[in-house]
Amino acid sequence: MLSSRSFLKLTKTLCLTLTRRLSHTVPQISTTNQRLITPLNLKPINAEISSLMRNSRIQEAQNLFDKMPQRDTVTWNVMIRGYFKNGFLDNAMCLFNQMPERDMFTYNTVIAGLMQSDNVQGAKEVFDGMEVRDVVTWNSMISGYVCNGLIDEALRVFHGMPLKDVVSWNLVIGALVNCQRMELAESYFKEMGARDVASWTIIVNGLVREGRIVEARKLFDKMPAKDVQAWNLMIAGYLDNGCVDVAEDLFQKMHDRDLTSWKQLINGLVNSRRIDAAISYFKQMPETCEKTWNSIISVLIRNGLVKEAHAYLEKYPYSNIASWTNVIVGYFEMGEVGSAIKVFELMTTQDVTVWNVMIFGLGENDLGEEGLKFFVQMKESGPSPDNATFTSVLTICSDLPTLDLGRQIHAQAIKIARNQFTTVSNAMITMYARCGNIQSALLEFSSMPIHDIISWNSIICGLAYHGYAEKALEMFERMRFTDFKPDDITFVGVLSACSYAGLVDQGRYYFDCMKNKYFLQPRSAHYTCVVDLLGRFGLIDEAMNLLSEIRADGIEVSSTVWGALLGACRIHNNIKVGEIAGERVMELEPNNSGVYLILTEMYLSCGRREDAKRIFAQMKENGVKKEPGCSWIQINDGGHVFLSGDSSHPKFHRLRYLLNLLHTEMEREILFYAYY
Repeated sequence: MLSSRSFLKLTKTLCLTLTRRLSHTVPQISTTNQRLITPLNLKPINAEISSLMRNSRIQEAQNLFDKMPQRDTVTWNVMIRGYFKNGFLDNAMCLFNQMPERDMFTYNTVIAGLMQSDNVQGAKEVFDGMEVRDVVTWNSMISGYVCNGLIDEALRVFHGMPLKDVVSWNLVIGALVNCQRMELAESYFKEMGARDVASWTIIVNGLVREGRIVEARKLFDKMPAKDVQAWNLMIAGYLDNGCVDVAEDLFQKMHDRDLTSWKQLINGLVNSRRIDAAISYFKQMPETCEKTWNSIISVLIRNGLVKEAHAYLEKYPYSNIASWTNVIVGYFEMGEVGSAIKVFELMTTQDVTVWNVMIFGLGENDLGEEGLKFFVQMKESGPSPDNATFTSVLTICSDLPTLDLGRQIHAQAIKIARNQFTTVSNAMITMYARCGNIQSALLEFSSMPIHDIISWNSIICGLAYHGYAEKALEMFERMRFTDFKPDDITFVGVLSACSYAGLVDQGRYYFDCMKNKYFLQPRSAHYTCVVDLLGRFGLIDEAMNLLSEIRADGIEVSSTVWGALLGACRIHNNIKVGEIAGERVMELEPNNSGVYLILTEMYLSCGRREDAKRIFAQMKENGVKKEPGCSWIQINDGGHVFLSGDSSHPKFHRLRYLLNLLHTEMEREILFYAYY
């Protein structure tokens, strides 16, 4: 460990070159010359340097400092403090080492600056090198240790102080409260001589945090003087513990209230569904705050009271664009798309956020085509699309049967350089992967300058779902060499890849790796992949053992997991386990037509016609109907969707006639080859 002199000497040597580069040469003023120079009034210049530093105009402050024919200790202190405030640690230390004279403020500034820069050892070296220290010096060390999480070091310095003031005690007690060492904090509080409002407030805060609200109130009532922070703290404690009436009563007793006092009471009343009281207090506020009003609306919406929030916006004149946007979000979450569109159309001002909400909300409610119409309208008469716009539109395109529109959106994003943003590129990867163009997805991934966890998950899952198992696992191994840790979505892709490719041993390994190396709790999707993987290779007993382990851990086995097991039993004709899995799926999803049909087929295949009739009758009794098959085709004039048994398409008869012609032609070809 370097001594204090060695540390300061080394710092001076290392920084000398940097300081010369930034400030040229600091003028060396001789003692003889100083006698000849008339003393200047440095106060205005020092104030100017301080102002420049506060506004981060570092070079201007340095230039002014360099031009000064005279400097006093305040000048140097202002420069050093400014460098620390703006994060120029080396520059601050260089000036500190060049100072002709230092005062106590200099040392205290340097100690505080080093501590705030996480240079604890440097601060300790400066502290140890001081011949004289005042209470501020000691407090700076305590505060620095506390801010750097070194509570025991702070206590050691505290106990070594020759003289402590109330700030010293408050620093230590506050640190103990923050690290939940409440018993020791209370002990120090009792030892204190003189206390100020902060001392009482700190200990009351600790009691409130631990839920000891009665003890906190007793101490609060004993306070010789209370400031607004103490009142707010006590009110917040009551609100957090559900005592809204007591909090309101305490609020009424306050003489001086700030914005926090009003906001926390109003939010507490809204959370307890006392909306009228909250609005009454809002109207009494000395200055109505849009943010507070929006918080009232937001809490109403979070509690499902969207229509009530809408009514309040219509009734009171406090709404703004954010309020109306929140209501639109609420309507979309309720599935009331029509109401959301009406609110949007009635808005006098529409910013890019509300347009994005409309496009995203329509996509989430399976009305992607309507969302795309809004996008076109936005481009024609609305604000310029941003990253969120393109992300939402590309997400909608990923659910379309054709890539044409997705490619057009991609081209538009490139045109205005939106493809350079990671979120937009991630949406492009997902869109291409979902639409089956995995090569374009890989190309987009490889062209990205920066990847995030979503980028890796999108390409891994996309490869897995299209059967590129080896490539998906290769991508996963590449990801493990980056700074990103796999999450639960990553492992859904990895386990899916193993399932599709039949990599049983690797699937077991990655499932174990997920739990024991990355400590991720498996979800239904992970269990479904593993059960499907085991079931495909006839390892039904191992799959059943896994389900038993899940239930033993108190986790409910989902219908998708049972469905995967049922599918495996169907392949390997395991009627016994298939019955168990099928019954469980029917209990959890009684309207799932697929499970009835699979069980019926399994029973018929082994000659159990009565059981097959029973399942079919149960399906009919529950009103379950088989979902019709669906297909679509994209041609020049747009997309065409066809459902099994549906004849509503306008060109149905022409299409049927053409199919009959094709069928007849096929029969003729078959007969021809059979005859010859």
